[in-house]
Amino acid sequence: MDIQLNFINQSNDANNSQIVIFQKNVATGYYDDSAVAWKVIQQCGPGDNHPFVYPATMQVTTSDSFGNYEPRLDAQPGDAFQVALTGSDETLGKASAPANNPTEMQVLNNLPRDAINAHIYRDGMLLASRTSLAPGQMAAFKFKPTIWIGAVSQVVQGQVMNSAIVEQVNTEFSLLGIASADIVMTGGGPGENSTPLQFSLQNVVLA
Repeated sequence: MDIQLNFINQSNDANNSQIVIFQKNVATGYYDDSAVAWKVIQQCGPGDNHPFVYPATMQVTTSDSFGNYEPRLDAQPGDAFQVALTGSDETLGKASAPANNPTEMQVLNNLPRDAINAHIYRDGMLLASRTSLAPGQMAAFKFKPTIWIGAVSQVVQGQVMNSAIVEQVNTEFSLLGIASADIVMTGGGPGENSTPLQFSLQNVVLA
C-alpha cells in the first residue's frame, strides 16, 4: 500500500536548506556508510509544503559500462533477478528460484563476462545501487520500513551522498502501519536564539 506523506516547513530557516530523504541498504553482509539521495526537497520556504508518495512496490534495473539500462521490473522482498545472455543480448529477468533470503531483493550477474550495476527505484527515483558486480557476483538489497530525513546542502537527487553528509542526518521515522502522515520541520532562525532544525511525524493516519 502506498503511503501519502506531506513535508511541511514550519521552521524559521531562512537559508533555504535542502531537505534530503533516503533509506539505507541493510542487506546481510552489506555495509556502506554512503546512501543515495532518494528525494531532495528544495526551495520549500517557511509555510510551504511538499506532498510526496512512498510506494510499497519498488523497481529493479541493471546497467552496463556503456551506460545502457535494462527495462525496469517490479520488485519486492523475496524476489531474485539475474542478468543473462539471450542470444547475443544481455537481458534482466526474474530468476527461476526466489531469493535465498525472503527479506531481500537479489540481483545476480549471470553473464560469462562483463560487470554490471544493479539499481533499485522507488516512486521512479533511484533508491540504492550496487556497482561493478563481476560475473557470478550478486547484489542484495533490503530496506527497513523507515526513512531518514535531514537538512543538508549540496546534495543531488539520485546521486550517492558522501558519508559525512549521511552522518549529519539523525532523524529516522518508521512508516510501519501508516497510511499517511505529515513530516513537520521546526526550529532554525537567525541570531543566538536559533535552535537546530527538527523533524516530527504529525497527523498520522494508520493503515
